[in-house]
Amino acid sequence: MVARSEPLQFHLWIPNLFNYKGGIQVYSAHFLEALQSLYPASQLEVFLKHDVEHPLQALTRPSTRFHYAGRSPLALRTAVFAAQLMGWGLWQRPDLVLATHLNFTVAAHYLKRLTGIPYWAVAHGVEAWNITQPRLRAALHHADLILAVSSFTRDRLLQEQNLDPAKVVLLPNTFNPDRFHIGAKPTALLQQYHLLPEQPVMLTVARLAEAERYKGYDQILAALPLIRQTIPDLHYIIVGDGSDRPRIEQLITQLQLQDCVTLAGFVPDRDLCDYYNLCDVFAMPSKREGFGIVYLEAMACGKPVIGGNQDGALDALRQGELGALVNPNDVSELAQIVIQILQKRYPNPLLYEPKQLRQKVIEAFGLASFKATLGKHLDDYFRSCSVSVGANVKKTS
Repeated sequence: MVARSEPLQFHLWIPNLFNYKGGIQVYSAHFLEALQSLYPASQLEVFLKHDVEHPLQALTRPSTRFHYAGRSPLALRTAVFAAQLMGWGLWQRPDLVLATHLNFTVAAHYLKRLTGIPYWAVAHGVEAWNITQPRLRAALHHADLILAVSSFTRDRLLQEQNLDPAKVVLLPNTFNPDRFHIGAKPTALLQQYHLLPEQPVMLTVARLAEAERYKGYDQILAALPLIRQTIPDLHYIIVGDGSDRPRIEQLITQLQLQDCVTLAGFVPDRDLCDYYNLCDVFAMPSKREGFGIVYLEAMACGKPVIGGNQDGALDALRQGELGALVNPNDVSELAQIVIQILQKRYPNPLLYEPKQLRQKVIEAFGLASFKATLGKHLDDYFRSCSVSVGANVKKTS
């Protein structure tokens, strides 16, 4: 790449933004927002594989244009999307392709071989592990940069794929602090679930998919009989829905926990803050979580958080600085840590200082931090390519 006198052009490749709100979608939305803020004069062409429209006016800017493949039949959508990416790439020759899913790097690699256009990709979690497909492995090796959401994801990707460590950097998950705040237990939810204001509540927010049992709700259910020996009125609420729900319902019956466990089902994003404020401790002792945005959301509501000590929760909880880490395979240890936190005996005073906890998680993982980190990676990259970003692109503070 050479120095340019006009603004840069980015192609941003995203699975979807608007019809489903999983972790990758939330990350992608924040990524787009940060890129728009960092390079307001540059042209962004956003390609969405599964969406058919964009209802979010906040993401619409004159310099941002959206392209959709979601109207194509599912069986043909990957081919249609790939053709769209290649066609627009060959025509426009963007300065940089940014893919928020690793699977898209195969097309990016082909495009780079034809045109020399560089590409970056984001590595989240399970999609980045145990990769054996030769074309995808080759595409990862030829990526100009890979942004890993956690040290856990980065380390595993490096170990399994033998990538150049200098080309795999961190861009941790972020969240919008304005949507999550400290508040009293909502009266409406207390009444809905027949709970007393002083009754201890434990919460998990997770998609109940068969492929995501690693989230740790099984371990919590197994620990509940032990916990209730000390805290008999504890109530456990699981927010989320999915194909694993029938099995969980059966497990609750087998353990005779019907009186102390509530499966709340799907809860809209706008109501999640109320559920965080309803609980006294948030727990998701996962084993294979790439990061876990829900940890950040709970801490932004001032809640003590329990995460597993074997995955991306290590990053989200800052190695235990912001929360409690537990061996997700040790039900007894999990039970003891829940009891300690609820009895305010856990040896981390920050867990009992809601305002301080909220401030620390915002400083570490808020949108400002995310934007600054992404901006530094882009500046470093373009500087290494002899592109004078400061002269060519007017950036916001």
